[in-house]
Amino acid sequence: MKQIYTVVAALLLYANASAQIPAGYYTPAQGLTGLPLRTALHNIIKGHTVISYSGLWSKFSTTDKLLVSGSPKVWDIYSYNALTPASTAYYYSFSTDQCGSYAVEGDCYNREHSWPQSWFNQVSGPVSDLFHIYPTDGKVNGIRSNYPYGFVSATTTTTTNGSKLGTGVDNAGYGGVVFEPVDEYKGDLARTYFYMTTRYYTEDAGWNTSGATTLCEINQWELSVLMTWHRQDPVSTKEVDRNNAIYGIQNNRNPFIDHPEYADSIWANVPLIVTNLANTQVQATKAVAYPNPTNNTLTIDNLTSNSTLQLYNAQGQMVYTNFVANTTNATINMQAFNAGLYVARITNINGTQLLHVVKE
Repeated sequence: MKQIYTVVAALLLYANASAQIPAGYYTPAQGLTGLPLRTALHNIIKGHTVISYSGLWSKFSTTDKLLVSGSPKVWDIYSYNALTPASTAYYYSFSTDQCGSYAVEGDCYNREHSWPQSWFNQVSGPVSDLFHIYPTDGKVNGIRSNYPYGFVSATTTTTTNGSKLGTGVDNAGYGGVVFEPVDEYKGDLARTYFYMTTRYYTEDAGWNTSGATTLCEINQWELSVLMTWHRQDPVSTKEVDRNNAIYGIQNNRNPFIDHPEYADSIWANVPLIVTNLANTQVQATKAVAYPNPTNNTLTIDNLTSNSTLQLYNAQGQMVYTNFVANTTNATINMQAFNAGLYVARITNINGTQLLHVVKE
């Protein structure tokens, strides 16, 4: 139950902060799914204000600020872990701790392109797009290099906060070297990638390919990883604040922070990577909710037999529960529920999945 309350708390904070979304900003995307939705979102967020690469340094103090005993420090996702703060051995001060050169962790911070520059050939636009560039420890940035994100099964390097580099044989069939951040930031990076593949959709001429991407398209195995992380690590206050701060700089937003259900609508058929009751990672057909947003009846499809379906409101209260035996779908009458954000929790032999649900 702790997991569910964490999720709904994050969604409640998201709902409170969503007032900063300009009125009508997502109107062209209403009622769309799949590729038409992705296209509409691209048209909404394209043409952002491009800042200089050197200008990133001064912007980080607005977008990536962490208060430590009242003092502003760099929020470094490769060193800081709020779940185990004792593991964070160092903090960086803005400006004074910029790289520079580095030899070990804790020397300095630099600019991490979470979607590596080599993947998009350092073209203008994404090279300084704040939505995918984070201030991170220089040494760990170098360790991550341009390896894809994924689940590590055989670790070769572990960083101070618990991030890992190693072989990932359970990533929907991908067996290359991958970098796995701590759980706290997996959803952040997933939604970062959803932004990138949407913002630069049809604008990727000259981009390169990688083990995880083809131009700006995310390969299927990586999508399985990222959709899994998107479900497991919901939108946080940090992401909401960062989204609002970047909007003030670039004049565009990350739609997948404002509306996490958009990812489910665009990539509805991508299987998740889950740990089943035998403690083995498997690809599971992802449960989907439609129509989402909804006013009346919500359908949950792609269920596994003997699933427990629960619905929680933004206060953490369970408002619906049902055991689904020998069928692949179920319906929930939403008419009696207030408008707002909900979390559907599906538990079966493949583990637990969480769905973001919006009642209009």
